[in-house]
Amino acid sequence: MARKALIAKHNKLMRRRQRIYEEMKKAKAEGREYTPPKSRQPTKFYNRCQATGKTRAYMRDFGVSRQAFRRYAREGIIMGLKKASW
Repeated sequence: MARKALIAKHNKLMRRRQRIYEEMKKAKAEGREYTPPKSRQPTKFYNRCQATGKTRAYMRDFGVSRQAFRRYAREGIIMGLKKASW
């Protein structure tokens, strides 16, 4: 599957994930327990880099992969980061 197709699939899953969380929050406010079907449970989702679409070497704090993180840090896009030197 092409990278663009994977990114589109991931975006679709993220929208579905948001709907599930909203349904869970709504059920909790009503005082009942909501358990989505197995095919819709949030544990089925995975993290993906916002810049490149990669799943491996994902840095959760920044939402990008290791390669994108290095590039952004070098260009100064990520505020507050400095290259270590000693």
